[in-house]
Amino acid sequence: DPAVQTDGSPLCCHFHFSPKVMFTKVLKAQLWVYLRPVPRPATVYLQILRLKPLTGEGTAGGGGGGRRHIRIRSLKIELHSRSGHWQSIDFKQVLHSWFRQPQSNWGIEINAFDPSGTDLAVTSLGPGAEGLHPFMELRVLENTKRSRRNLGLDCDEHSSESRCCRYPLTVDFEAFGWDWIIAPKRYKANYCSGQCEYMFMQKYPHTHLVQQANPRGSAGPCCTPTKMSPINMLYFNDKQQIIYGKIPGMVVDRCGCS
Repeated sequence: DPAVQTDGSPLCCHFHFSPKVMFTKVLKAQLWVYLRPVPRPATVYLQILRLKPLTGEGTAGGGGGGRRHIRIRSLKIELHSRSGHWQSIDFKQVLHSWFRQPQSNWGIEINAFDPSGTDLAVTSLGPGAEGLHPFMELRVLENTKRSRRNLGLDCDEHSSESRCCRYPLTVDFEAFGWDWIIAPKRYKANYCSGQCEYMFMQKYPHTHLVQQANPRGSAGPCCTPTKMSPINMLYFNDKQQIIYGKIPGMVVDRCGCS
């Protein structure tokens, strides 16, 4: 759109949100910006400017009219790293405003000037900038009310159930010291535990027959995941580039004997 361009080039950045996200409760919103390395310690002034469309008088060739930017964040940052730096900015209030009035989301402009006037913020996909462009990290309140057919048992730490059952387990990456994972910081992995009695083995004839045919070579039926699902993960690779991927087999959805 010409209203959010300078000399015909799009300004960074515009974030598009699906209706599903816009109608959820946002618990956390962080804007991440990569700052290029500095040869020596320097003070950098990071600015986040909210774009708005030009008025009729403020066309690209005109000299008057409405404002092009509205400053919404300004940070003073002391840089000491020669390997670049990822800076996070709280963006929750801005996001709330965009969700209430989607028509006001014309994007933002990001700059981070050092004392010499050099802009250190990576805002375009030029050479060497792969995986270093700005991104938004969101955490929303999940809707746990969903219809599902669950043929396995679900238990908790207070359950007296001895049969094979799925138990809740939350994996905390921060507790492991895995700071290279951006999101999620933790997730519900779940695990299987419990006994698989032979009286139920008519459901698992193969396991039962193997046990009968070769009792020394089989340890019998085990409580194990029978259905698993992936999670989406955002993380840094060894070049400080951001990788987004779907990691399979991370969540136990159902447990059974096999």
